[in-house]
Parts: sequence; structure tokens; C-alpha cells
Amino acid sequence: MSTLSYYSTIARLAPAGLARGMVRRVHGVARQALYKKRERLDERGLLAAFGVDSAEALADRALEVGAGGAWCDVARRASVLEALERMPGAVERALARARAAFRGEFDVFGTHVCFGEGQPVDWSLDVGSGYRYPVVPVERLKLAQPGVDPKYPWELGRLDCLVALGQGYWVEREEAARRAFARDFVARTLDFLQANPVGEGVHWTCAMEVALRGANLAQALWMFADAPEARRPEFLVPVLQALAEHSAWVETHLEDGGAVPNNHLVSNHVGLLVVGLLFPRLPDAPRQVALAAAGLRTQVEAQVHPDGSSFEGSVPYHRLSVELFTLAFVVARSQGVELGEVYTQRLRGMFAASRAWCSERGLAPQIGDNDSGRVFPFREREPREQGYLVPLGAALLGDASLAGGEYPDEAAWLLGQPGLALFEALPAAAPAVSTGFAAGGFHVLRGAGAVVTVSAGAQGQGGVGGHSHNDKLSFELHLDGRPVIVDPGTGTYTRDPSVRNAMRSTAAHNTPQVDGLEQARLEAHRLFALPEAARARVEVFQTGSGLDRLIARHDGYRLLSSPVGVERTFVLDKRERALGVSDSFVGVGLHEVVSRIHLPDREARLREPTAGELARALRVPQAPRTFEPLAVELGPEGSPVAVVLFERGVSPRLETSRYSPGYGLLEESRVVVFGARLSPPAWLRWVVVFG
Repeated sequence: MSTLSYYSTIARLAPAGLARGMVRRVHGVARQALYKKRERLDERGLLAAFGVDSAEALADRALEVGAGGAWCDVARRASVLEALERMPGAVERALARARAAFRGEFDVFGTHVCFGEGQPVDWSLDVGSGYRYPVVPVERLKLAQPGVDPKYPWELGRLDCLVALGQGYWVEREEAARRAFARDFVARTLDFLQANPVGEGVHWTCAMEVALRGANLAQALWMFADAPEARRPEFLVPVLQALAEHSAWVETHLEDGGAVPNNHLVSNHVGLLVVGLLFPRLPDAPRQVALAAAGLRTQVEAQVHPDGSSFEGSVPYHRLSVELFTLAFVVARSQGVELGEVYTQRLRGMFAASRAWCSERGLAPQIGDNDSGRVFPFREREPREQGYLVPLGAALLGDASLAGGEYPDEAAWLLGQPGLALFEALPAAAPAVSTGFAAGGFHVLRGAGAVVTVSAGAQGQGGVGGHSHNDKLSFELHLDGRPVIVDPGTGTYTRDPSVRNAMRSTAAHNTPQVDGLEQARLEAHRLFALPEAARARVEVFQTGSGLDRLIARHDGYRLLSSPVGVERTFVLDKRERALGVSDSFVGVGLHEVVSRIHLPDREARLREPTAGELARALRVPQAPRTFEPLAVELGPEGSPVAVVLFERGVSPRLETSRYSPGYGLLEESRVVVFGARLSPPAWLRWVVVFG
């Protein structure tokens, strides 16, 4: 696809958005030009903004204990501790996070690094490659380089570690240890600010990162508001100046220039809102809060479908969006800022969506990109985990339809004891049921211990497909909370474009591939674009106590010289504890069809199906009448969790593959490969029996 045809495709998908994006880019250039001419906030201007005559008086005005009212106000410490102490292990988890931050330990997408207690952090280091970004003006910085990934230093530079230190300061009982956390908070903050001057280095190349860093710094400062170390003028003056500079940078570098703005713009608004509300006397805070609140009201309607699913086309990015909109909601509500009924309803729907597709272990399917992103990581969570969001939503909104399960650490920190009391008063909701998210492109079949999540809808981001994959008609199968058939994940973004494209290819998903072609063309150097081509849609979605049936199709192969249409039928037979999958091919010519079943590990083997397994498979509606003499057993040898039986003639085999359960992680796994040369009309059928 040429550059011209690519942008023609984007214009066809979002013509108004492309025009608006061009206008916003022009405005952005003008904003940045004005930013370069502005005078930075000096100490005199800072003191005037807070209405004090000396730096020594600044702390009493800027950090009036009890005046903040937000979750991070140190005056709420007792309420948070009361909730945490009633939750097994919560205090210990918070201390573990704080002590790791104190030691300078970071887990950066699975890579462990320790800079040492009291030692400077190498903030510009890509710990995955060893490359160190130079601290030069961002206009001169080459961000994208082979083998290098800016997300690694960005992960350090979000300053989650400061909030972790704040957690330790709140839960630690020993006063000497609390003082040590406060001193380290001061040292880590000044270390970052001195090592990364405004507008220089990798940490100023992405407004999303600047915004989330500003939010974390602002929240952490309130957590230490009564610490003498944080109230000293030599610390407080540069930190408040830094918050003003972070917000000014974000405001003038809003990431709204694309045809379809995404989670980056939401992050920009969240950062502006949090900093401006926590420190309303900063010179530009009132304007920035108004801008952010209006932007969030607009973007929640643009980026969250009425059914509660994110428009990103990615289930993992749904988690990021939920956390973004939740943090904004919590801080805004505490400060009396109204985001509106639509905002509340869309946020409620997002919590409900996570509930719909999470397994009993709280794991979500890995459909679309997964960059392991978090906004309030009060507790370490694995990248696929979303179940903690549901009880958080129940307590936040007082919604009984979300109630039940374990009260999460995140809710204790954000809502304190009142949130726990509200949660405990709610009656537990009925179990989640099969649900369709037509706008988001996901459908969930549930029952008999199985959760089947199918991708069968338009590309995300309004058809641009920034975080979508060639996964139409693909699915994940979780059994009793365990991922058994999986999407292989994301692996990486810019560090290795070949891996990036391989992981989002048709062959990397549990869907038929015709003649070795892609459902939608992958452009080697457009790593965040996958414009609509397959036109996937659901034809039938029926649910019942005994059977769920989903029929979906796509037209990704309609442009072949001998066009082929692909239709897939899923039947979840809850009586037989089996999943039947039937692929129908309509068209002309002779075609090589290959289908794959990706596994999360190496636990699989070929063996003969038993008579009982064959009998169960035969009773599944639309199952084949005859089966291959070899089936594939999934799970540990001796205690398998499922067996896959194939229609005769497809010859299944096991091959080595790779699985990425989170960003930056690649593990060896297995993939089941099977198929045949077919002349449509033709079918491929197989059955998974489990339990």
C-alpha cells in the first residue's frame, strides 16, 4: 500500500476526523510556538501565585493538610489504613512496593534492574538493550532506532516509584522508617528533575508520559504533605515549578493531531486535571482544569462505546482506559468537579465489560495490543489481569451489578474505609453471562467453566486499527479461570518491527488463513496502523442454558483472484462441556487453508482420542461425523484440561511458537497447525472437549 493509498484509506474511514486532525495539528504548531516564547515560572511568580511573601511560607499554603480532599491527601491516611488492615496481605504488599522503590528496584516489562539504595537512577536507560538516550532538546532526539525501545525509560520516568514510596510512608508504623521513605521521595524527585531538564531527553518526547508523570508527582507530594522533608523550600519550590512546567508542556503538546485521537489524549487530560485540581493555585490551573474536564467529557463519548467497550479494538487497552477515566473521576469528584451523567454511565459500562470477559481468576483475554499499561499501580498485577476493576467499580459507583469478589487494594487506596463499607453492604451480583459487545467487536460465550471471547468486529480507533491485530474470527478459551487457547500477545512495538508485525499477523491468531495471505495488509513501517479491510461482523448470537451459538464472518479474502468468504460458527455446548468450531468457505478456485490453535505453554501432545471423548464430540451440534485418529491433548501430562478432536483429513501437528503474556515478554510455546487444500464450498470442523 503506497503512502497515497494509505491516507486515502484513512480519509475514507474517518474523513471528518482527518480534516479535524489537520486543523488540530496547525493549532498545535501555534501552541508550541507560543510555548517557546513564554517565560517559565520563577520563584517570585510562584510565591505570588500562592499569595505568600516567602518560600518558607509556601508549604503552609500549598500543602494545607486536610484541604485537599483527594484520595492522596495525607489527612485520609487513617481511613485508608483502616481499609487496608482488614484486607489480608494488603499492608505487606504496600510495604514491599515501597521498599523496592527505596532500594531503587524496578521491574520494567519483566526486566529486573536495581540502581541501589540512595543511588541515582539512570532515567534515560533502555534497560532492555542497554542504550542510553542522550539528554538533548527533543527536536534533535532520534526516538525510533533499531533495537531500542523508549517505552522502557518511559516506564521508569512515569515516577510510579514516588507513589510507592508514599504507600510506605502511610502504612509504615516505625517513625524512623517513615522518615527514610520521605527522604527518599525528596531525593528521587530531585534526581529526576535535575537529570531531565524541561524539553530535553526521552522523557519529554511523549505528552502522555509527561502528563502521567505530572499526575504521579502531584499525588505523591500530597501523600507526603506532613513530612518536614517535603515541606522545605529548597524542595517544594522546584517541585511546584516542575508541576507547572509539566502541565504547560502537556497543554501545548496535546496529542490531538491524529485523525482519531486515542488514549494518549485522554492521558493528557487526566494529567492536567489531576495536577490542576490538587494544586489549584498554580498560575494556569483553572484554565487547564476547565480544558481537561471538557476534553474528558468529549473523549469518554468518543472513545467508550455505549456498550462499555473501549474503541481501541484491544481488551488490554480497555484496562488502561478504565484506569484513566477512573482516576479522573475519583479526583474530580473529591474536588466537586462534575464530569456529567454520560461520563458516569460510560465508566459504569467499562467496569461491566471487564466483568463480562474476565475468567474466574480475573484474567482477561489478550485480544489486540497489550503494552501492560497501568495508571494507578498500587498493587503489582499481571498484564492480563482485569478482575480487580470490577469490585473497584462496585465500590466507586455503589453498583450492586458489579459486586462480589475480593475488595482490591486499588479500591482501598482510592476510596478508603467508606468505599469498603459501601462494598460490603452491596449484595453479591449474579454470575456473569454470555454477552456481546457489537460496537467493540467482542463477543463472550460463558458456561460450564468456559469463557470464550471472540474477535468479530471492526478495527479499533474508528477503523484506523492502531492497536488492532489481524485476528478476525480468532478467540481465546479460558477453562476454570486458566487460559488454555490464547492470543499470542504483542511482544514489542518499535524495538523489532518484524516481531511487532509477526505478532499481529493472521498466522499469530486462532483463525483460518487462506493461501498464506493476511486478512488486512500489514505495512512494515506503519506499526500502529491496520486500516479496516476484513469487515468482520456477527451474523447470529444466541445464548441459552444449554447452548451458546455465535456465527461470524469476514471478507478479508474477497480481493483474491478467486475470492473466498470465511464464516465461522462457535457452539459452546454446556451440557457436553465442549466447544465446537466450524469454518465454512464460500467462493471459487482451489485454496490452501491453514488454521492454528495457539497455546500459552509447551504442555501439549498428540494422542488417540478416547471413546468417551469421541462420543461427547459427536453430540455437539454441527460437529464432524468422523474424526482424525490423532487428537491434541492440552495441559500437563497426566492431568490434561482439554482435548481437541479434528475432522478427518486435516492432519494436525504441533509446532514451536512463542507467547507474550505481557509487553516485553516472549516465552516458548506450542501451536497446533492443521488444514487442507479446499475447493469451496467447503468446511473445516473441530471440537474441544474439556472437564
